[in-house]
Amino acid sequence: MIWHKIAESRIELFSDTSNNLVEIEVAGKKVCLVNNHEGLFGCNARCPHAGGKMVDGYIDALGNIVCPLHRYKFDIQKGRNTSGEGYFLKTYPIEEREEGIFVGI
Repeated sequence: MIWHKIAESRIELFSDTSNNLVEIEVAGKKVCLVNNHEGLFGCNARCPHAGGKMVDGYIDALGNIVCPLHRYKFDIQKGRNTSGEGYFLKTYPIEEREEGIFVGI
């Protein structure tokens, strides 16, 4: 795994969003970043079911990321589908360090 610096701070990443989701491209991969009540997380930018853009979804009251197309819910820490359909969303580790925010690819 290689760590890539993506920002100096959360403020820099999420200043232009109201749903606490942002899509970035890092090492040729599109990653959706999630800022929820438990921390900062990364996942694949597209839903594994029908390819919906996760950045256009929302975070539910339990901290799950919800796909905008069919409302499939995913645990952002483990990638497990929590609404029962059996899909897995690829997740990426995020580290907040003194030097900034990094994603592991």
